[in-house]
Amino acid sequence: KDDKQDSDVLYTEAELQACVDKIELIDYHQTISVANGLKFHALNAGHVLGAAMFLLEMGGRTVLYTGDYSMEDDRHLMAAEIPNVKPDVLMVESTYGVQVHASRAERESRFTGTVERVVSRGGRCLIPVFALGRAQELLLILDEYWQDNPQLQSIPIWYASKLASRALRVYQTYANMMNARIRAQMDVGNPFAFRHIRNLKSIDVNAFDECGPSVVFASPGMFQSGVSRQLFDRWATDPKNVFLKLRVMLLKILSPKKL
Repeated sequence: KDDKQDSDVLYTEAELQACVDKIELIDYHQTISVANGLKFHALNAGHVLGAAMFLLEMGGRTVLYTGDYSMEDDRHLMAAEIPNVKPDVLMVESTYGVQVHASRAERESRFTGTVERVVSRGGRCLIPVFALGRAQELLLILDEYWQDNPQLQSIPIWYASKLASRALRVYQTYANMMNARIRAQMDVGNPFAFRHIRNLKSIDVNAFDECGPSVVFASPGMFQSGVSRQLFDRWATDPKNVFLKLRVMLLKILSPKKL
């Protein structure tokens, strides 16, 4: 049994630490020279807090490399920066490269409208999220919507992720890296001190008080295990309940009628 467990381990804790020790922190726009004339600097990618794209220069040629990015401001982040030079080569994440998305306002309206319809009929709305990224954006959207709609304020919104609650503290610390909207709110208060969203301190699903309608943000976002999967398994038999899977604010609705 022990041999089998050892064979399933892809890397040891010591190997992981050795990798972490090689990480060097850099700032946006800080030029790093590597070797043989290769240099690069990081630009804001606008995807999640700290996300970066990299402009590499060598021999008079430039390459822009980026993973996920966003070209528009959202509730808390600035849009991706545009380099001041036209790159010779662009390497880019392109999952939605051939799709035309609805406007942000339309996507947000569909999201909030769906949540309201579910809870207004007495159902529970489960939203699996990753700890970092869309969770913070969705929490801001829903907290603002609850504030603007007093008839919903008796319905609880829960946030069930220990890692995500720690991520919120990071967001609060680095609010100066966010867009003008958040920085202006920081002058009068903490925009991440939500008025209508409570952290679910106990992640014990069996101890969760599920009386009446509610909204629950739960990790993991891929829904393969953990709290999000456990709640889905418990709630899926009730046709009033709905599971919302959001990917870059593309809304997928899964209810027991569609199972």
